[in-house]
Amino acid sequence: MKMCSSFRMERSISCILVVVTGLFLQTVQAQAVATSTLYEGARLITGDGSAPIEDSAFLVEFDRITWVGHRGEVSYPADVAHVDLTGKTVMPAIIDTHKHLAGERAELIGQLSSLAYFGVGVAMSLGQDVTDVPFEVHEEMIPGTARVYSAGRGITMPEPGRSEAPYWIKTAEEGRTAVREQVERQVDFIKIWVDDRDGKYQKMPPEIYSEIIDEAHKSRIRVTAHIFRLEDAKGLLRAGVDAFAHGIRDKDIDDEVLDLFKTHPGVVVVPNLADRGVASDMSWLKGGVSDDELAKIQAAAVDDPKAQQIYAIQARNLMRMYKAGIKLAFGTDGSIPWAAHMEMEDMVAAGLSPSDVITIATKNSAELMELSDSGMIAKNKMADFIVLDANPLKNITNTRKIIAVYIRGVKVKR
Repeated sequence: MKMCSSFRMERSISCILVVVTGLFLQTVQAQAVATSTLYEGARLITGDGSAPIEDSAFLVEFDRITWVGHRGEVSYPADVAHVDLTGKTVMPAIIDTHKHLAGERAELIGQLSSLAYFGVGVAMSLGQDVTDVPFEVHEEMIPGTARVYSAGRGITMPEPGRSEAPYWIKTAEEGRTAVREQVERQVDFIKIWVDDRDGKYQKMPPEIYSEIIDEAHKSRIRVTAHIFRLEDAKGLLRAGVDAFAHGIRDKDIDDEVLDLFKTHPGVVVVPNLADRGVASDMSWLKGGVSDDELAKIQAAAVDDPKAQQIYAIQARNLMRMYKAGIKLAFGTDGSIPWAAHMEMEDMVAAGLSPSDVITIATKNSAELMELSDSGMIAKNKMADFIVLDANPLKNITNTRKIIAVYIRGVKVKR
């Protein structure tokens, strides 16, 4: 589980209590299943972009993967449980670095359960958390739920009529103060919004966001930015931003921004593509949502020429950034639990290969979140994985054909 980092201040006594609670829950969880289980026979997509391991085997002990290879390579004692996955495909659980989740405990746990149902093992709640509930739930490691991380309260210029969860600031000093308060909460990122919302509001200027980035970096906290326009991406790159929570959406990118990325090679882009605006068969959600909800979702999945134009800009920008070697990670925005599967299809439609997209949604996203224990099926990684009834390397929509999801070594109730 996530513990307080060496450079962060210790939490209050409440943090200790929730850690103890989490340890108790993990003990109960471990006692409910075999302590060691060997999964055999699957096509194994490890998450690093390498060729899949055919007729694989991997050993899970408690919540960790302790060995990965081919079936029959190693002998194990008779008391090790065996799960035959012949004919199935296994991939790492998805890591979604851009969600907006509830601040009320019961609703948040419900959302994290739904995310786990659809194969998401980790989710970042990005900038609208006004309570400490996400931090508390993170420490508890509740069985059957995705792990949650949080950017706490993000920072924006005043936006009357929109969410008041982020800090509304007008000066650089107010921005620095907001950063210091969020550092005290031990957030995982500082989130800022640099957007005039189609001319409705004053946009955060460089003289303010530069100070925010500087203050965050003093405490070794990274900054991710909501953006829309190309020129704002350039300004933020010059100011030292660490990540973008969206791709560039107003126009096709140019050589200047690519050159700026080259001089800031550590910056990560989460494309967060727009809806493609094409009619889609959403019947794959049957069983995962109510019939009434499915009917509404299906009715909305129609051709939309305007949406297609917006998507096309982002798709072209995504491919140009990918070909330029810019680091990409994965996020979906909002709280829809199945959105990851739509986003992966959209990324492939833009021109990426299924293997590329799976790597972006697992290994790359774990690296963005600095999770050394996640994002791959490999030794010492958390046992977060999805069992599929078809091969997503042939068709990315096969990520939706879920047979089982395991989070921290325990099968999720589906």
